[in-house]
Amino acid sequence: MIKVQSFTKGMTEMTMVIQSQFKTPELTDTFNGDISSFLSIDNFNKLKEIMRPKQVKAGSHLFWEGEKADKMYFINSGQIKLRTSTEAGKEFLLGIKEEGSLLGEFGGFDDHITYHYRAEVTEDGQVSAIYMNDLKKLLYQFGNFAVEFMNWLGWMNRVTQTKLNDVLFYDKSGTLASTLLRMSQSYGVQCSDGIILNIELTNKEIADFIGSTRESVNRLLNSWRKEGIIEMINKQIVIRRPERLYSLCDSVSC
Repeated sequence: MIKVQSFTKGMTEMTMVIQSQFKTPELTDTFNGDISSFLSIDNFNKLKEIMRPKQVKAGSHLFWEGEKADKMYFINSGQIKLRTSTEAGKEFLLGIKEEGSLLGEFGGFDDHITYHYRAEVTEDGQVSAIYMNDLKKLLYQFGNFAVEFMNWLGWMNRVTQTKLNDVLFYDKSGTLASTLLRMSQSYGVQCSDGIILNIELTNKEIADFIGSTRESVNRLLNSWRKEGIIEMINKQIVIRRPERLYSLCDSVSC
C-alpha cells in the first residue's frame, strides 16, 4: 500500500513538473497551428538550429503522396495548401498553411512512413526542411522539448478529429457553417459589416474543404446571403450573423 501511495505521489509530482513547463495555448485555430505557440523560446530556438531554409515558388510541391516522409517543413513565409484525392478523383483540401506552421508526417520512430497527402506551394516564400533524424535527436536529448512537441502533435490530432466530426456528423450546411466559423478564428478581421475572412478562396476550394461540390456550396452561400447571414466583398466572405452559423451546427464543436 505504501509503495502504491509513493508511486502515485511521484506521478503527481511529475505531472505538475510537466504542466509547469508549458501552458496549453488558447488557440481555436484549426487551419494553421503555429508551432511556436507550443514551444518555449529556448526550445523553439533548438528547433530553428536544425532547420535548413530554401526558397519555394508558387506552383511547385514540397512533397507528393506516397513519398518517404523523411522530413518536416516549417513555413517562414508564403502559403502551402495540403491536398489529397480519392481513387475516384474526388479532391479534398485538407488545410492551408502559412507562416509559423509545421507540416509533414511524424510517425514516431518508424522510419518507413510515407506522406498521405501532397503539399502544393500557392504563394512564393521560404520554407525550412527539418530532417527526421535531426528532430529525433532533439526528442531524445531534451525531455521538455519532447513534451512540448507532443503537445503540438496532440493539438493537430484534435484538429483532424474536429474536421472529421464535421464531415461525418453534420449535414452540408452544418459542415460549411462550422468551417466558416473556424476560418473566422484563423483569418477573421472585425469590420463595420461583421467579420471579414481575410483569405480568398474559390467556392470550389471551399467545397474541397468540406467534401462537397461547388454547386452545393454556391447554393448554400447564395441562400445565406439572401438571409443576411453573410455578404461577399471583393471575393471575400463577411460573416454578418455568426449566431446563425452557430445554430446550424453543434455549438460544442463549433
